[in-house]
Amino acid sequence: MAPKVLFLVNEHLATEGLLGEAFVDQGFDVELFEVVPAERIDDPAVDVAFPDPAGYDVIAPLGARWPVYDEALRRTWVSTEAQLVRDAADAGVALLGVCFGGQLLAQAFGGSVARSSEPEIGWYEVTSDRPDLIPGGPWFQWHFDRWTVPPGATEIARTPCASQAFVLGRALALQFHPEVDTELLERWLADDRDGEVAGIGRTHDELRSRTTELAQSASARVRDLVAGFVTHVVRQPCPSS
Repeated sequence: MAPKVLFLVNEHLATEGLLGEAFVDQGFDVELFEVVPAERIDDPAVDVAFPDPAGYDVIAPLGARWPVYDEALRRTWVSTEAQLVRDAADAGVALLGVCFGGQLLAQAFGGSVARSSEPEIGWYEVTSDRPDLIPGGPWFQWHFDRWTVPPGATEIARTPCASQAFVLGRALALQFHPEVDTELLERWLADDRDGEVAGIGRTHDELRSRTTELAQSASARVRDLVAGFVTHVVRQPCPSS
């Protein structure tokens, strides 16, 4: 039986993209679970009944436009999702958090998340202490918040502005967006209603051009990232075994 990864699609525009393809390459069956439906995007404080994490080998919370510390969300699905990842960790299920999902892992396991002094949108060089897990080079960013790593976690990648990855047991949290390809970027740019890209002095065309330029190398690095995650995190024995 093939291993299974469950992507938690916290909002409809933050899909699995290249990550889904990379997990398929590793022999995984991919399942998706929608958290906040598109029609609730402007009113996202919904109650959600999540699947049982024990039915999966990997659970991957993905990105979202909202702060993970928003009080209305913490009273509803964010607290439920945080409990889900804690239950998953207790059951030996591996975790891969992406941007909002990485911040959720930080918050769920005792770290903190707050507004960053400098947002990151676009392609940024990421310094990695573990190239077997986080290949070096530029990774795509779109975030306004940053975490402090939870107790017991090890930060393994960073930019000058923010921590970019940490490992805690069988969990890997990422601040950047490895899933982004040209198609997913276009969906995000079309939704840039508040001018977030222009707000940091960049243009949509700049992001398009750089994403097209890096498409082939980025896809290869995503495959390497997922292969490293499977080898060094998913297939490691549980601490209690």
